[in-house]
Amino acid sequence: MFSVSEACERNKDPILQILRGAFAASRHVLEIGSGTGQHAVYFARHLPKLVWHTSDTGAYLPPLRARIEQAGAANLPGAVELDVRRHPWPVTGIDSVFSANTLHIMAWQGVEDFFRGVGALLGADAVLCVYGPFRYAKRYTSASNEAFDHYLQQRDAASGIRDFEAVNALAADEGLALDADHDMPANNHTLVWRRGV
Repeated sequence: MFSVSEACERNKDPILQILRGAFAASRHVLEIGSGTGQHAVYFARHLPKLVWHTSDTGAYLPPLRARIEQAGAANLPGAVELDVRRHPWPVTGIDSVFSANTLHIMAWQGVEDFFRGVGALLGADAVLCVYGPFRYAKRYTSASNEAFDHYLQQRDAASGIRDFEAVNALAADEGLALDADHDMPANNHTLVWRRGV
């Protein structure tokens, strides 16, 4: 029996609606930090023109690979081991990247490595979509996000909800321009960056 993330179950439909438009011209999407694989299986099923490439590290890989294998979807190849801190990344032929609920788990150095890796991987007309909680002008968007941030930092002082402005600056350094900032359920956002905007 595979583990189930309730958050994935709640947010998969709202995220899918954003990805339909954002990835309309994409063909090969890399998901960073695929976790349980629920998003990957769901998005691959509903976006059949996309090849959805999954990735993760360590103990997350065996159950992720098992779920992908069980899904048996032609547009869902086997998961690769990918640590954003190790460059170059072991993937090629990718024209878009998706990641959900990862930037607040990484240390800030990892966030910088994430964007550096994305910048090196993606070519012209590429798209990056990132889902998760963010602060704006150093302010939380809700009391629950503030409480969540305190929880994260108590568990790991290097983690925490990231400032939109700082993250957007990293994207800009890699030639990615903000195309959209979508309000999402549970005080989250989906940020969409493009090259060539």
